[in-house]
Order: sequence, then structure tokens, then C-alpha cells
Amino acid sequence: MTITLNHTIVPAVDNREAARFFASIMGLTELPPAGRNGHFAPVRVNDTLTLDFMTVAEPVGVHLAFDVDPDTFDGILARLREAGVPYGNDPVDPGNGRIDHPLCPRGLFFVDAARNLYEVMSPA
Repeated sequence: MTITLNHTIVPAVDNREAARFFASIMGLTELPPAGRNGHFAPVRVNDTLTLDFMTVAEPVGVHLAFDVDPDTFDGILARLREAGVPYGNDPVDPGNGRIDHPLCPRGLFFVDAARNLYEVMSPA
């Protein structure tokens, strides 16, 4: 059997706000609340994966990296700029406004309120 990742929990200051932010930047779909008492705010990433945002008292940011095609990268970059969200090519300085990523032709990092670090990489 092939192993695929079904979902992962992403810590959040406010699960619905975090899911909405991530979905809006990435151009993805927010799903209805899930889990006991709706404590997960899931976002569909692809056919097999959701990120399930969960409110926690003291969130510790995680690093999530995504490979995207050039058109998807352009859309993400445009939405970051339109929303005034800082981005950059360095995880230590994710607000430097650069997209010349050290591991690929174009890439960037951005953070959310829980200091989750999102990395987006494109082959062109």
C-alpha cells in the first residue's frame, strides 16, 4: 500500500481565522468545521490532504512547505501583495520581499498569527 498523508494539525491562535487566512492566500477551499464540537477548521490542499487548524492556548509555529506550479506561485504572490502580507526568501527574515529562493528558481516564506512558517516553491 502506498502511504499518503491524510491531514496534519496546524496550531492556531484562532482556528477559523487561521484557516481563512491560509486558504485565501493559497487559493484553496475552506471546509466546514470538523471534529468533536467543530474544533478543527480544515482547508483542502489537494485530493488527499487537508490542513486542520486547531486553536491552542500557546501555539508553537510549524514549518509547512509546498511545491507549486508557476501559475499557482504567481497567484499566491499576487494575493500576498494584495493583502499586504509580508513575504521573503529567507525563513529568518520572511518579510524581505524577495522571491529568489536558495532551493528553487522562485520561492517565498510567509507567516501567520501563530508564527506558522509557510514555504512556497516553484520550478520557474
